[in-house]
Amino acid sequence: MRQDSLSIETLDAGFTGGWHPPAAAQPLRILTCLHSFDPGGVERVAFRLNARWAELGLPARVIVGRDGGSARAAAQGAPIEVIPGFAGGSALGWMMRKLPAILRRERPDVLFCAGNTYTSVGVAMKLLMGAACPPVIAKVSNDLVRLDMPPLLRFAYRRWCWLQGRLLDRFVAMSPAMVDEVAEAMGVPRDRIDVVHDPVLRGEELAELAALPRPAPCPNGGRRYLAIGRLMPQKNFALLLEAFAAMAGPADRLTILGEGPDRAALEARMAALGIADRVAMPGHVSDLKPWLAESDVFVMSSLFEGVPAVIIEVLAAGLPIVATDCSVSMRDLLGQGVFGTLVPVGDAQSLAAAMAAPPAPAPANERLDYVRRFTLEEGALGYLTVMRRVVRGAPALA
Repeated sequence: MRQDSLSIETLDAGFTGGWHPPAAAQPLRILTCLHSFDPGGVERVAFRLNARWAELGLPARVIVGRDGGSARAAAQGAPIEVIPGFAGGSALGWMMRKLPAILRRERPDVLFCAGNTYTSVGVAMKLLMGAACPPVIAKVSNDLVRLDMPPLLRFAYRRWCWLQGRLLDRFVAMSPAMVDEVAEAMGVPRDRIDVVHDPVLRGEELAELAALPRPAPCPNGGRRYLAIGRLMPQKNFALLLEAFAAMAGPADRLTILGEGPDRAALEARMAALGIADRVAMPGHVSDLKPWLAESDVFVMSSLFEGVPAVIIEVLAAGLPIVATDCSVSMRDLLGQGVFGTLVPVGDAQSLAAAMAAPPAPAPANERLDYVRRFTLEEGALGYLTVMRRVVRGAPALA
C-alpha cells in the first residue's frame, strides 16, 4: 500500500468524485481494522487471513488500536500497523477519529469488517466519508436473531442490522445455512450475500489435529470433558457447570479453557455446586492440541454463536461433541447428528443427559472430508473472489 507523505488535503483531492475501482492489473489492496491482540476467534481468523494474503503477494494491512493482548502469536505473519491513541474507552470512537485519515492515506480497494463486532466501523466510515469510502465487506460472525436479548433490545438490534444492510456493500455468511438469516435480518437481496466457510485451520494444522492420538480410557471409569471459550455470558458456562454437577461421577473432570470477566462468578458457582475439585479453569492457552489429545468429550453450552471455529478444530481432532443448538449453522456443522449431539439452548437437564451419554466418535474419513472446506488456503481464496467481485460491481456467486 502507499506509504507516501502526501498531505490530507492532497489525498482528499484524489478522492474527488468518490472511490474508484483499481485497474485490472493492480493487486487488490485490503484494509482490516481490529481493536487489539486480545484473544478471540474473529480476530484470530482475521490475522491469519491477512498473513495468507501477504504470502500471496497482496498489499493487505491490519490496523490495530492497542498493542496489548495475549493472542499476539496468532498475528504472526500478518502485516500490522499499531495506531497509538486507543488506551481504553470506546474502540468505535477511536476508529471514527483515526480511520478516515488512514483510509485516505492507504487508499485500499476494500475495507474488511472481520466480524459483527466491527460492522459499526464500516457503518461509521460510510456515514463519515460517503462516496470516498471504499467498498465495505462484512463477515457475519455471530447469530443475528439474538433470542438472548430482551424484546426491546432485540428490536433495536434488528433496526441496527437493517441499517447495516442499507450502508454496507456485501455480506459474507460462514455457512449456507446462514444466508436466509442474513437476508432477512439485514434486509438485503441474496445477490449481496456470499458464502465463505470460516478459514479456521491451515492445511498442516488440520493434519496435526487429525494425527492426535485418542487418550486411553480413564482407569477409574471417568470422562474428561473439555469446553473452550471466553468467560463471558454468551458462552453460558454457568449452565455447563450446572449440567456437569447434575451428571458427573466422582471420577469425571471438566476443563474450561479461556479467560474473561465471568471468572469470579464461575468460580463462586463451582464452589456452591460442590464441584470445584473436579473443574479446572487454567485460562487462555495458545495451543489447544495437548488439551484436545487428553480429553474424551467436547461440550459447548453457548446461548448463541455464528459458526464457532472451535467446533472445526474439535472435529479435526476427533472428539465427540455435545452442544447447544446455538446457531442456525449448528445442525450442518455437526453433520445432521453424525458428528455430535445437539440439545436446546439453556436446558441444563438435556445438556446433562447428553454429556452422560455422549455420541461415539464419527468416522475419520467423513469428518476430515468435511473439515477440509474450513482451511485457510481455501478461505483466503474465497474471500479474494468475493472482494474482486465487489470491486468490479459483480453480483454474488450463487
